[in-house]
Amino acid sequence: MSNNTNGAKMENGNAGKSEIDYDTLDKGPRLGIRYIITLLLFLLLAIAYGMRVNLSVAIVAMTDNTTSANPDIPTYDWDNKSVVLSSFFWGYIVLQVFAGQMGRTYGTKWLLVGAMFINSSACMLIPVMAAWLGSGGVMICRVVQGLSQGFFFPSIHTLLGQWAPVPERSRLGTVVFSGVAFGTIITMPVTGFISASWIGWPPTFYLFGLVGYSWLIVWAIFGASSPADHKSITKEERFYIESSLGQEQNTQTAKTPWKAIFTSLPVWATIVGAFGQNWGYSTLLTEIPNYMNKVMKFDMQSNSLLSAAPYLALFIFSFVFGQISDYMINNGYGSRGACRKLFHSIGTCIPGAALVTLGFLPEDATTLSVTMLVIAVGINAAVFCGFQVNVIDLSPKFSGILMGIGNGSSNTFSIIAPLIVQLVVTDETNKALWRTIFVIAACVYVATDIFFVFFASGEVQWWDSVDETDVERNNDATSDNRNNSTKT
Repeated sequence: MSNNTNGAKMENGNAGKSEIDYDTLDKGPRLGIRYIITLLLFLLLAIAYGMRVNLSVAIVAMTDNTTSANPDIPTYDWDNKSVVLSSFFWGYIVLQVFAGQMGRTYGTKWLLVGAMFINSSACMLIPVMAAWLGSGGVMICRVVQGLSQGFFFPSIHTLLGQWAPVPERSRLGTVVFSGVAFGTIITMPVTGFISASWIGWPPTFYLFGLVGYSWLIVWAIFGASSPADHKSITKEERFYIESSLGQEQNTQTAKTPWKAIFTSLPVWATIVGAFGQNWGYSTLLTEIPNYMNKVMKFDMQSNSLLSAAPYLALFIFSFVFGQISDYMINNGYGSRGACRKLFHSIGTCIPGAALVTLGFLPEDATTLSVTMLVIAVGINAAVFCGFQVNVIDLSPKFSGILMGIGNGSSNTFSIIAPLIVQLVVTDETNKALWRTIFVIAACVYVATDIFFVFFASGEVQWWDSVDETDVERNNDATSDNRNNSTKT
């Protein structure tokens, strides 16, 4: 009963805001501060994923003394490459919920500065640790990188919840999330080229560490946790953002309604959606260079260039899907929830079908195999308009915490997926073994999408506007009403 009451209040509140004509409203300068924040967050993800991906490419050169013409470049005989690649996620899953809570309570600006500093420092230490402690040393650095990067996505969602106006949410969100693809596109060929050159693989880690340091300096100067904290934003742009989001008041003081969050089916839909995405994407991200090297017989430089091709498609499609999604929602061609479900299904089911097809293609069908990889990764961009941005729909106020819960828990699958590759693919040149990996990833994609379609929602949840005390009172009232109904 009280849930419906709160829902009605939310609908009435949103109705009041919808009376503002956002098409004619003065949104501030054409190059608004929200776009600068969006660009900086795009670069944050590009750098973060660059640091994730460079080891996936460099590890081929680190374990193969034929990739560089320089005999002095160190190489190692490691038989646990998939374990090394999965070690990043050992740290990544640990602090995400904590990061979301910290960002909402204290602001995200300086959290990101500190996290990027630690992340970049660990990246630059990888060559030294590899020489001193072998694969164990690399895993230590990767765990530290995972811990620090665990602050990135929750902080980004908290920032989007503060900076992305509702009419622009899909577009700005997909621009930010396309940094994942952009970082991968740049990193794979750059790392492959440097690793195959005379200077070898170690400088690739120094390069990305320096890029990370550069970003944190720029963010410290131009970044801000919210429009209210930014010194250069115009009154018009601030009003446009805050009136759209209904955040004229300070939202950092409200207590987190943990019980309501964990008993919300729409929240669980985003979590399950994240499960499927992280399983499939981490399998492709960490194993494509190895698959193309061992099965498709591409050399180091060709491997890195072709491995980047699917992520170029991901980068392009992310803008296409973001524009289409916002257009459909803003012009009444579908509700926000229906559009989230549609694009999530496109981003999981089509890549799943492409992976199954890839697994059954003959080994000499090189062009078609690359095409399937491009489809599997590129069309996956649609999930940016699905579960990824859906957490902001459900609760702009607590979106960082929701992302921390979903991304943190689901990345256990990012650990498991490479380890399953290590267990199943005992012969890396055997395509039949890789087929099993691709079919498993496709099944996970489809199964999690079905759950998302049934239980996801595009509406702001009633508990977004109340604190923990109100939630407990609401639950108690609901329980009393049920008891009275039972007695009657």
